Amino acid sequence: MPRKRNAHRSPDMPTLADVARLARVSEITASRVVRAQGPIAEATRLRVLSAIAELGYIPNRAAGSLASAESTLMSVLLPSLSNIVFPDVLRGIHTALTETAFQPVIGVTDYDPLVEERILVSFLAWQPAAVILAGLHHTPTARRHLEHGRFRVAELMDIDGEPVDIAVGMSHRQAGYETGKHLIKRGYRRFGYARHNISTDDRASARYEGLCLALKEGGLSLIAEHCYPGASSTKAGREALQILLAATPGLDVVVFPNDDMAMGGIFHCMHAGIAVKEKLGIFGFNGLDIGQAMPMPLSTILSKRFLIGKTAAEKLLESRERPAGKTIIDTGFDIIEGATA
Repeated sequence: MPRKRNAHRSPDMPTLADVARLARVSEITASRVVRAQGPIAEATRLRVLSAIAELGYIPNRAAGSLASAESTLMSVLLPSLSNIVFPDVLRGIHTALTETAFQPVIGVTDYDPLVEERILVSFLAWQPAAVILAGLHHTPTARRHLEHGRFRVAELMDIDGEPVDIAVGMSHRQAGYETGKHLIKRGYRRFGYARHNISTDDRASARYEGLCLALKEGGLSLIAEHCYPGASSTKAGREALQILLAATPGLDVVVFPNDDMAMGGIFHCMHAGIAVKEKLGIFGFNGLDIGQAMPMPLSTILSKRFLIGKTAAEKLLESRERPAGKTIIDTGFDIIEGATA
């Protein structure tokens, strides 16, 4: 006789019985591990947790309460809320959902894939209708959950890769490439790069790669780089540029991974008496309002953050069923010539 599955689970979604079978324990024992109840031998607990990770099992916290109705929750996982980029994205999502029954539930990952995975698994236990998250790169376990779930998925900000369901954003590699081409056209030849640790920021890394490619095609390369050891901030940009110029004083333009750090670079120039644009070009990324409100508007690239969030939520609202094909929506970007490069 065919096994009867929960009506609210996809036919391909693993059950607690599948977990118990793989871990070689009873369903009762597996359930106790999932619910963290009662004494469990450590070896047994680890076997069950390993089976959960391998199968991509998600416990249904909504059973008996919300499971009888279609979920109106949208899980939103963002890297940061202190970085002004992501509140703009969230504002776009909120605008799209305002006149609907859906409610966003927010999680902050601090750019950590393992934290993203943990929050995602926690959210999926409540059977959301959709998941919105930043970027296309996730842990293997998180990716497996996203691919096998019956919910819709929108991955934001980046389109340089294969999405699970919907990708809405821009090509960061192309943005970095166009930055290099634009600055070469402006006559710059001695390029510097002042950054924070971009190894955990896939999108900043892609822009860096695009910039280097444009320089290589133009017969150039980065003359000097400096990596600030802490997180990205205006202070980090100021200190990074100070150290960079002390080590390599002949640079004629410095590119920053974002507007926050580029603004810090401008503040260093003001303090050191360096004429921005005339003596040193400064170029950022994001097109933040504060950069454009400066007496010399920041030269940068505008990422369409509000549009990205709004478009993604609107696309998710079109259908609860995940289509067979992938959807990639390129919101593009604009070069803001500004007055600093």
